[in-house]
Amino acid sequence: MTKIREITQGLQFPEGPVAMDDGSVLVVEIKRGTLTRVKADGKQQIIANVGGGPNGAAIGPDGACYICNDGGFEWMEMDGMTVPGHTPHSYTRGSIQRVDINTGKVEVLYTQCDGHALKGPNDIVFDKHGGMWFTDFGKTYDRSRDRTGIFYAKTDGSFIKEVVFPMDGPNGIGLGPNDNMLYVAETFTARVWQWEVTGPGELKRVAGVGGPLLEGPGGATLLTGLPGYQLLDSLAVDAEGWVSVATIINGGITSISPDGKKIEHLALPDPLTTNVCFGGKDMRTAYATLSGTGKLVAYDSPRAGLRLNFNA
Repeated sequence: MTKIREITQGLQFPEGPVAMDDGSVLVVEIKRGTLTRVKADGKQQIIANVGGGPNGAAIGPDGACYICNDGGFEWMEMDGMTVPGHTPHSYTRGSIQRVDINTGKVEVLYTQCDGHALKGPNDIVFDKHGGMWFTDFGKTYDRSRDRTGIFYAKTDGSFIKEVVFPMDGPNGIGLGPNDNMLYVAETFTARVWQWEVTGPGELKRVAGVGGPLLEGPGGATLLTGLPGYQLLDSLAVDAEGWVSVATIINGGITSISPDGKKIEHLALPDPLTTNVCFGGKDMRTAYATLSGTGKLVAYDSPRAGLRLNFNA
């Protein structure tokens, strides 16, 4: 049985973990609107107040932390857990932000693409060229939900493009070894889609039988679709190309082999397990955010994680 180690508690819906070389882990707290450092001893330090609803986070080529800000949620307390709800009345927009982790300075880089507002940016990963791939999950209302997609952008605020549209709740995003594959988890369909990466911001489209109406989103191929009632959140990729995706309802981490034929599930004590990352000297320490109960936990991974571009 895998031993789960609690690093800290009392976080306000943590997400976006980033393992740093000094043993600390950066997380966003969506409800509190902060970028927070969790030190190896569990002590918490707020780096920046970013407002809205910070969700995914990643270290960029300049050492800054780039954040997908979804604009925030309504919040509920249910059975001792914090649960996100619909879009709040205070919502104005989604955005991509840059945070200087040394000074706490926050900059807004993008709020729209080709005249279309970013709704609820969710998860982010950098390629070796220094460009960022990110998903826009959209926002949910009483009787409607946004259709959104996948974007690619530069860190200087000069270039953003929509690469895949439409998708239904695109959430976790990650790159395979050598940046050769892009993986995206769709929350509501419990599917993980994959594309071959052909260049910065470029994906190979696989035509479906019967044309575009019968192909995966953006010409994707299906890595796997999970059965039953479970939802998919953010993800990480290990050095062997397995995709580990945080799983909601069936709380834990679901790991999928590169060919999609093998699936492993590690149960964690929170049905709102939202994200996972790898760290440690040998990259075999996995950190997971248990968002409903406000905890960051760690466990030993059976495979070494893939070291992210520019992570430190």
